[in-house]
Amino acid sequence: MSEITDDDGTFEEQRERVDEPMRRLFATYGRRDWSALVLGLLAGVGAHAFGVVPPYLLGVALDSVFEDSGRAFTLPLVPDAWLPTAPADQFWLIAGLVAASYLLAAVCAWVMGFGLNAFAQRVQHKVRTDTYDAMQSLDLGFFSDKQTGELMSILNNDVNRLEQFLNGGLNMATRITFIIVSTGGVLLYVNWQLALVTMGVVPVIAVFTHYFVQAIQPKYAEVRSTVGTMNSRLENNLGGIAVIKASTAEAHESEQVEDASREYFDTNWEAITTRIKFFPGLQLTAGIGFVVTFVVGGLWVFSGPPLFLTGTLSVGEFVTFIMLSQRFVWPLAQFGQLINLYQRAYASSERVFGLMDEPGHLDVDEDAPDLTVTDGRVEYDGVTFAYDEDDDAEEDHADPEPVVEDLNFTVEGGEMLALVGPTGAGKSTALKLLMRLYDVGEGAIRVDGQDVREVSLPSLRRTVGYVGQETFLFYGSVADNVRYGAFDADREDVIEAAKMAEAHEFVTDLEDGYDTEVGERGVKLSGGQRQRIAIARVLLQDPEILVLDEATSDVDTETEVRIQESIETLVEDRTVLAIAHRLSTIKDADQILVVEDGEITERGTHDELLAAEGTYADLWGVQAGRLEDLPEGTATAD
Repeated sequence: MSEITDDDGTFEEQRERVDEPMRRLFATYGRRDWSALVLGLLAGVGAHAFGVVPPYLLGVALDSVFEDSGRAFTLPLVPDAWLPTAPADQFWLIAGLVAASYLLAAVCAWVMGFGLNAFAQRVQHKVRTDTYDAMQSLDLGFFSDKQTGELMSILNNDVNRLEQFLNGGLNMATRITFIIVSTGGVLLYVNWQLALVTMGVVPVIAVFTHYFVQAIQPKYAEVRSTVGTMNSRLENNLGGIAVIKASTAEAHESEQVEDASREYFDTNWEAITTRIKFFPGLQLTAGIGFVVTFVVGGLWVFSGPPLFLTGTLSVGEFVTFIMLSQRFVWPLAQFGQLINLYQRAYASSERVFGLMDEPGHLDVDEDAPDLTVTDGRVEYDGVTFAYDEDDDAEEDHADPEPVVEDLNFTVEGGEMLALVGPTGAGKSTALKLLMRLYDVGEGAIRVDGQDVREVSLPSLRRTVGYVGQETFLFYGSVADNVRYGAFDADREDVIEAAKMAEAHEFVTDLEDGYDTEVGERGVKLSGGQRQRIAIARVLLQDPEILVLDEATSDVDTETEVRIQESIETLVEDRTVLAIAHRLSTIKDADQILVVEDGEITERGTHDELLAAEGTYADLWGVQAGRLEDLPEGTATAD
C-alpha cells in the first residue's frame, strides 16, 4: 500500500490563510438563520431568569412569612397594595409564584432547545454542502496530493464539531452569561458587600482561562491534523484490503495503523492532560469562592458583620445567598468547558474554511457562453502543461517540468485520433486538458474554433464523453451506474447503451439483472464488467466528442473486438480521441501520434508509421509477434 505521510503542511497553509473563522461562521451562516438563533437565545434568557426567582422568593418567605423578623412582605416591581397581608395568603402567593416560575422556565428551556438545535443543524447542513461544493469545483491537481480520509475528516468530523459548539456551546454560553449577570444582579440587590466577596473568584478564574486558551489552542489544531492522517490510513487500507491480503501484508499494515493511531493518541493525550489540569483547578477555585461566601455569611448572621463589612444580614438573605452563590460559582467552573468547545470548533472552522477557500485553479467565467458544436473539430495549438510542484521547488525558482510540451495537432469532425507511447509520456494528461480537468499552461485547445477556456464548463463537459483506464462505479444498481450523468434516461435507453457496450449479456446473467447492486466502487463486478458499464454510461450520455483512455484495457481480446465493433458504429458521426494499449484497436485511426516525454515524435496513419520504421513500427512488431523484444533504447507502450 502507498505510504500515508503525517505531513499536514498543505492544510496548515490553508488554515493560516483563514482570518477569524468563528466570526466568519456567524457572519456568513448565522445571519441566514438569525431568527432561530435569536429565538433560542431569548428563550434561554427567559429560562435562566425564571430560574433565579425561586431562591429569592424562599429568602423572602423565611424573613417575612415564617419568622417574626419584623421585615415587611415586599416583592420587587410589585406594588405593596397588590400584596396580601395575611401570612397564609402570603405563603400561597409565594408557592404559586415558585410553581409558575418553574413552569415558565421549563417552557423557555424547551423553546431554547428547539431554537438552538434548529440553528445548529441548519448551519451544519449549509456549511457541509458549501464545503463539498467548493471542493468539487477544484481541479484534479488539488486531489492528486490529498488523502481521501483527510478530506472526509473535514467534511464529517470538523463540520460536526461546529454543530456541537453551535448547539451545546451556545446553550452553555447563554446559561453562563445570563446566570452570572442575573444571579450577580440579585446578589448585589440583596447585599452588595457579601456579593463582592462571592465575586472575588472571578479575576482568578479569568487568569486561569487565559492561560488555558494559550496552551490548548495549538494542541487542538494538532489533534485535528492527526485525525485526518489516521482517517486517510484507514480509508487507504480498507480500499486496498484485497491487495493487503494477497501480499500477506496484514502485519505491516497493522503497524502502520498502530503508528497513525499512536500519533493521534499522543497529540490527543497532550490536549487531554492540559484540559484535566485546568478543569479541577477551576472547580477548586469556584468551590473556594462558595466556602468563603458560606463562612463570611454565617459569621455575619451569628455575630454581626466580620472584618470591614457593615450592616445586617438576615437568615432569609443568607439562605438566598447560599442558594444563588452556587448558581453563580458553578457556571464559572463550567466556563472552562465552554472554552474547550470553542477551541475545538475554532480549529475545525479553520480547516473547513481553509478547504472552502482553496483556489480552484480553473478560471471559470459564470457568464461564459455555451460551447456550440457544429463539426466537432478539435485543435491543440502549442499546448504545454506542467503540474504544480512543491514549495521547495518554488523557493529554488525552478520551473516545473512540463508533462506535455508544445503539442500541435488537429482532429477533424468525425475523425479518430489515437495517442500511443510509453507509460508516463503525458498521453492521459493531454486528453484531460480537453475537458479542463486541468488547464493548459501555454497554448490553447479549441473545439470548432472556440477556446475551451472561454465557454461554460458544464457545456464543455457535456460535449466531451470520457472513459478512463481507472473505472469507477458508484454504490447502487447497474442501471443507476449506466444512467449516471443522464439521470432522466428510461430503462430502454439504459439497456440499449449496455448492448452497444457489450454489457447486456453479462448484466442479464446477474441475480437481479439491471437492479443488481454493484457494491462499493463496483467491487461485486470484475474489472472487465466494470469497464463495459463505464462505456455504456458514456454512450448513454451521447456526447459529440469521445475520449477513450485505455477504455478496453480490462477486457479480454474477444470482448474488446466486440466492443470495438459497437464503438466503430457509434463513432461514425463523432470525433474520437483514444489512447490504446493494444495497437490493433487503433490501427484504423485516421491519425496516430507517438508521444514520448510529453512531445510528439511520430505522426501518421498506421501504414505510414510502419513504413517509417520508427518507434511505432517496433511496438507493432512486438505486439504482432514479429519481434521478440524492442530494440535497445525504445520505450514500451503502456
